[in-house]
Amino acid sequence: MTPPASLRHGRTALFIRRPILAFVLNALVILAGLAALRAVEIRELPEVDEPVITITTTLSGAAPEAIDREITAVIEGAAGRISGVESISSESSFGRSRVTVTFRDDTDLDVAAMDTRDAVSRVVGSLPDDADEPVIVKTDADAEPILRLAVTSGTRSVQALTTLVEDEIEDRFLAIPGVADVQLSGARTEVFRVDIDPVALASRGLSLAEVRAALADANFDAPAGRLSSLDQSLVVRTSAAIASSEAFEALRLTPHTRLGDVARVTLGPDIGESQLRANGHTGIGLGLLRQAGSNTLDISEAAHALVAELSRTLPADVSLFVTADDALFINGAIHEVMLTLGLAILIVVAVIYAFLRDWRATLIPAISIPVALVGTVAALWLVGFSINILTLLAFVLATGLVVDDAIVVLENIVRQRSLGLGPRAAAVVGTEEVFFAVVATTLTLVAVFVPLSFLPGQAGGLFREFGFTLAIAVSLSALVALTLCPVLAARLLTRAEAQQTGAAGHGPCRIARGYARSLGAVLAAPLVTVTAALLFGAAALWLLSGLRSELTPQEDRATAMMSVTAPQGVSLDYTSARLRDVEAGLARFTETGEVRSSFIIAGMGGQANRALVLLTLAPWSERSRSQAEIVADIGRAMEEVPGLRAFVGQPNSLGIRGAGRGLQVALLGSDYASLAAQANRLVAELEADPAFGTVRLNYDPTQPQLFVEVDRDRAADLGIPIKGLGAALQAMLDGSDVTEVFLGDRSHDVKIISTAQPVNDPSDLENIFIRTGGGQMVPLSTIARLEERAVSPQLTREQQMRSIAITASLTPDLAIGPALAQVEALAAPILDGETRLVPLAEAAALSSSSSGLVTTFGIALVVVFLVLAAQFESFVSALIVMATVPIGLACAVFALVLTGGSLNIYSQIGLVLLVGIMAKNSILIVEFADQLRDRGRPVTEAIAEAAETRFRPVMMTMIATVLGGVPLIFSGGAGAEARHALGWIIVGGLGPSALATLYLTPVAYLLLAGLSRPRAAEEDRLRAELDALAEAR
Repeated sequence: MTPPASLRHGRTALFIRRPILAFVLNALVILAGLAALRAVEIRELPEVDEPVITITTTLSGAAPEAIDREITAVIEGAAGRISGVESISSESSFGRSRVTVTFRDDTDLDVAAMDTRDAVSRVVGSLPDDADEPVIVKTDADAEPILRLAVTSGTRSVQALTTLVEDEIEDRFLAIPGVADVQLSGARTEVFRVDIDPVALASRGLSLAEVRAALADANFDAPAGRLSSLDQSLVVRTSAAIASSEAFEALRLTPHTRLGDVARVTLGPDIGESQLRANGHTGIGLGLLRQAGSNTLDISEAAHALVAELSRTLPADVSLFVTADDALFINGAIHEVMLTLGLAILIVVAVIYAFLRDWRATLIPAISIPVALVGTVAALWLVGFSINILTLLAFVLATGLVVDDAIVVLENIVRQRSLGLGPRAAAVVGTEEVFFAVVATTLTLVAVFVPLSFLPGQAGGLFREFGFTLAIAVSLSALVALTLCPVLAARLLTRAEAQQTGAAGHGPCRIARGYARSLGAVLAAPLVTVTAALLFGAAALWLLSGLRSELTPQEDRATAMMSVTAPQGVSLDYTSARLRDVEAGLARFTETGEVRSSFIIAGMGGQANRALVLLTLAPWSERSRSQAEIVADIGRAMEEVPGLRAFVGQPNSLGIRGAGRGLQVALLGSDYASLAAQANRLVAELEADPAFGTVRLNYDPTQPQLFVEVDRDRAADLGIPIKGLGAALQAMLDGSDVTEVFLGDRSHDVKIISTAQPVNDPSDLENIFIRTGGGQMVPLSTIARLEERAVSPQLTREQQMRSIAITASLTPDLAIGPALAQVEALAAPILDGETRLVPLAEAAALSSSSSGLVTTFGIALVVVFLVLAAQFESFVSALIVMATVPIGLACAVFALVLTGGSLNIYSQIGLVLLVGIMAKNSILIVEFADQLRDRGRPVTEAIAEAAETRFRPVMMTMIATVLGGVPLIFSGGAGAEARHALGWIIVGGLGPSALATLYLTPVAYLLLAGLSRPRAAEEDRLRAELDALAEAR
């Protein structure tokens, strides 16, 4: 029998005749991957950072209401007009406004920063005169630093450490590429303190305004032009700068009064806004904020190198050390995934050998692993993607998938050899016979991820790189299977080895015969199988509604953080003293080695009653308890600390604003009083359910504030200007900045304070003297009365509307998804028509990703169906292939329920992958059955023979894929939770669903294939009509 010309001159025959060409093609793929390994970026996750810009404006001494009305609202209005803005959040606290602007994902951050600077510059004139220039930073100021350092000394004061940090350390870290800002904690700068004696000032008939006027030109240094002659040119400067306390005291206020007569001037530390303790020592803290889009690992490497360099040059009594570093988790996670990848490769190769029982036969599909995986690295580099935890997880899963095509090709070549064909002929015939099936399965897997690449937000970024990695790896595996594998099979397999491999591959024979008998019984009663499948799917659908939904599984990042709150109105010293009790409570965790370092900041956000406690836990291999267990134990220990309320949180890996604090929602409206009333009612409802954990509001109107109500008529009668009254009172209380002077190249603020007669009581304020228009000194009580009111220390806005945020820590029994649904149900009868509830942080990300994923998942199914229909030239065959997909998804749902898993970003990725894999296995059976029908076989015989013939390759590919995912389940260490979530979907979904492929696909083919005619029939009909046309001519 002469082989058809299509075989003798076909695609496979080309490589059989030219084996060096096949080798060179695959070698080039490997070389490209090896070259890209040196250049491709390594990071924790795909670059899914939102373009975020923060605008910070300070107005010393201003109340939150004034900040909100006069600064925040103005800047929000300007920011809202910038192109590409997605959302605006803001916070107004004592003396500071912070507006965070989030842009759409496709916005260039540098362009957005320039647009923001332009927009803000246009409204600077509308801000209060005393407000500082707005500071615009290309990062989220609410974001947690990726690396924290501490500078401590056993002999130096905090003031001296501050000078050292500002002179020699801060700018060096700020210069590291990718660092957006360096946050200083616990710093106290040097200032000239002008300590006024109010009695001495009043006795001389002077006021604070005159003192301020005298100090205003203390730094007088101005250019005066140029003096030129025929021979030379001199620059002229006029200077009367003051650089010492004595020079300040010698300043004349009047012809007979100097500043030293009414005040004492000293150079000393400013009043601190925060205090820091690192590992039990007071010092200065530095937090490195990462620019959006920069690489955490690169920043960490540069920071550690800089720490080592600075440690050699800093004084011996100063210690600079890292207290927390996100890169430790990233490196640990990447290391664990690499171990998992190596184990998966070994398992897959062992599975192939167990089936084939011959090392030469095992080598043929095994060689596709390095070609596909290494070649994928080159593709990642070409499109600008990175090697990260998700793409490495894709490599692990691809290990089981990339051998599938090679197994299918090899198995068919071995079958042809056992039928008596020569090695080269068997390679050509066997490969051509499954060529369409290999291409179809590859295109199906690629088609699954195309729609998912267009998901918006962070979910789209994660799916995009994961799906691209798998698609490229599978495409390269198809290239290897169709080019190199036939060449190797023709050269390596002898007839004896082929027969031995074929016998071993079909064994044990009893399993194959048992499958054939059971398949016959199933095909005899197809409706029973369909009914069982429908019942199974309905049960899974019912279980799906009860699955916990969350953005990411609770991760063990070896880090814990606590937000600590003391009663409103307490001093910074009081909060610091209470934090010593917190340190004492944490001592037992440090002694056991579970907590390696602590980083405690008192005075967070400029509020004296707030503190942040950051704990770095021991590495995963050096502790027996998980992060969640340790954090729960710490939370119980903090309940015993009097005078403080601790809110324990755990960060997640996506870097979402406010992540790690549980469920966060906000009530939006136009009036804080109305919002507060509704928020308190909602909080009471939440506190009634223990599953919500600790519930708190960010609006707490218990901060005591003293209002000085000025009688304008009375002040006008006495000729007292009220404009400078606030500055005068501020000078008597916490100090008022007047100007700045330079000592060398360092600037020092000049601050007026008063400690001679400390103001410790509201009645002391009434006895402050002010000067009338007639030159007389009268007490403040003459024109003003004092009233104490309770206000909130901070006011927030969301979407340019006033907002009050509610945070619930959530117990392990309640995930974010169901918690958000419960909150929305509880809020419905409470909220009035003008108030609405919006999710924040993780809840907002979960809500947006879930809504987009359902639509995109449906589109993915349609795209796969259409691709299959185009490949098979039959909608019926495409429907048959897709029939097993729901059963695979149902098996995955059962696996999640049985293992206590949840629907999260990683399990959703696994579900999408499952669609392609299930379709991939069904294609092998359906495509061969179609070939048999084209040869004239009836439907029943065609599907029975196809299922029995493809039993071995289906089982080999399925077991290789399932066992390749097993290391994901049993892996530990950093990032294990994500691997477990993905692993259970693949193993739990694919394992049981193998039965669906082997039984449900034949049943679906039996019931549906009769609805369409064989492709050969259409070709015969076309040929007959063309022949008739030719004869007629």
